[in-house]
This record gives sequence, C-alpha cells and structure tokens, in this order.
Amino acid sequence: MRYPGFLPQGGTIGFIAPAFGCSMGPYKAAFDNAQHKLKEKGYQLVLGPNCYEASGVGISNTPDKCGQEVMEMFLSEKADCVISCGGGELMCEILPYVDFDRLATAKPTWFMGYSDNTNLTYLLATLADTAAVYGPCAAAFGMEPWHESLEDALGILTGRKLTVKGYEAWEKGSLKGPENPLAPYHVTEERAIRSYLGGHLVSTEQRFQGRLLGGCMDCLVNLTGTRFDRTREFAERYKEDGIIWFLESCELNVFSIRRAMWQMEQAGWFRHVKGFLIGRPENGEPMMGLDRYEAVLDTAGRMRVPVIMDVDLGHLPPMMPLVTGSLAEVAVEGNDISIAMEFR
Repeated sequence: MRYPGFLPQGGTIGFIAPAFGCSMGPYKAAFDNAQHKLKEKGYQLVLGPNCYEASGVGISNTPDKCGQEVMEMFLSEKADCVISCGGGELMCEILPYVDFDRLATAKPTWFMGYSDNTNLTYLLATLADTAAVYGPCAAAFGMEPWHESLEDALGILTGRKLTVKGYEAWEKGSLKGPENPLAPYHVTEERAIRSYLGGHLVSTEQRFQGRLLGGCMDCLVNLTGTRFDRTREFAERYKEDGIIWFLESCELNVFSIRRAMWQMEQAGWFRHVKGFLIGRPENGEPMMGLDRYEAVLDTAGRMRVPVIMDVDLGHLPPMMPLVTGSLAEVAVEGNDISIAMEFR
C-alpha cells in the first residue's frame, strides 16, 4: 500500500469537484469560509476549474471534464493533499476518464471525501494501491465553530492524528441552510453503538485488526461486477492482514441495504473479512419487519466476525475519518470505540 506524504505546515491544499461543486447556497458560502479558515491556519490553496461549476448532471461538469480535473490535480503535484468539494449523484460516470494505471505510478497524493467520492477513495486503494481518506468534504470546513471531527480529519492529513475515537453525540437533523450556511453540526443524539458476534448482540470487549476498506454502499454496489471491480484481487493481495469493511449508506432503504450486502458477498468481496464497521444509515427506517440491524446481520452475522453498528461514519455526522487501505486495530468496549491506523 502506498501512502502519500503528510500535509506540511504552510503546505498546499487542492480542491476539486469530481462530484457536485460548490455553486450555490449553503455550500458556496461554506466553501468560501472553509478557504478563509484554512488560509488563517497558514495553508496555501489551489482550486480546480470545477469547484464552482454546476453545468453537469449529478456532478459539477461533464464526466470528461471532471475526470480531466482529477488527473491534472494529481499529476501536476501542485497540492500536498486534495479535498473534494462535495458529494454528488453520478461521479461513477467520470471513471472512464480517470487513468488509474497512471495514478498507480505517479507520486501519491492524499485525497479526502465521502459519499459519491467513494468512487475515488475506494478505487485509489483497490486499483492504484494508494491510500485515501474517507472523511468530510470541503464545505464542512466552513462551519463555525469546527466540530472536533474536522480537527481529526486535518490531523490525519498532517500526520498528527492516527487514532480516531467515537464522538459523544450525533446529528439527526441539520440546522444548515441558505439562511445559516455556517451552522455547526447539530449534535443532539447520544452515541449508542452495538456490537454483534455471530449475529448476536454482545457486551464483551471486541478487538480486531485488518486493512480498512469500504465507503458508501450506494456507490459500492454500483461498482460491483464492473471493469473497475478488483476487490477480490485486493482482498487476496492482503489476505494475511484481512479486511475490515467500513460501510454506510445514504439513499438505500433497509431492503436495499440487505440486497447490497448479499450482492457484495456473492461477488466474493467478503473473503478474508476480519470485521465490519457499519455507520448509521440516513434512510434506515424499518420496513415490513426489517430493521437496519437485520438488514446487515443477515449477511455479516454469518461471517463469525465482529460487527459494530451505529458507528460514527458517513451521512449522519460527525464522522470518524478513516484511511482506506491502512492497517487498523479496532477496539470496542461498551459504548466506546477507537480505531488506530498504521501506514504499512
């Protein structure tokens, strides 16, 4: 696994928009303020041409122009790290215009984003053997004040923070909007993680190690079986370490989650699995007797490995920033979770 160099003090942060750009409120104001705050911390900034674009369908620009922006930012070496402007809907369409073979031999650069950006964080690891950060997008850094999860994300990029822990509370309903674009996370719900082993709820301490791999299931299931799917090869390459799958979802309902888990298992993705970290689903309301736990446990519970659910990941913030491809040790005791990442 290839790890980029850390963002130095006074280094350069690049921004690109392979998914949505920050063209309208509240994202434009938040992105503008994020730039201001990062400059105050002493960083230089470089913006790709699509950061404020809104001429694409489900993404900032046409797929070819978004792919070109990705390649130019990574190959130019203008930035010490790159952060995506935001999520989106059709980032998968840029993939034919991203040359992962070239990225696999180029100098590695940190990329950070989540949601639709799974199309890059996941494929950088599985196709280019290059670590990436599943973490907040650019506009989040414009909130006032910062939540500690943003300090953690910047700490990953700078190398100051290689262990992350769960946060005390999470946001069920956001206060952010056009009238209040810089609103911080509205954390009102206490963290309440659940640990399972063999499909059964357990209260004993759980510890497991493996390579972190995962992202947004909405995107992952879309990649399954395509020419970009080399997940089985990745799992075989690192079978001595094993894989810790971290998964969360946005629009999938509980039946879609269950189907996605089944499809990934049948595609051979869960070979050499050491454990699962499952984030709170944004659309996880029970349906016809199926809840968000059984939606996952029908497949994951049969693996006889720890399954940790309602973890701080993804679309219901805050989210622990995780380095895709890194070797991690997960420790869960009661309602506490820590994830220590090693870059080897």
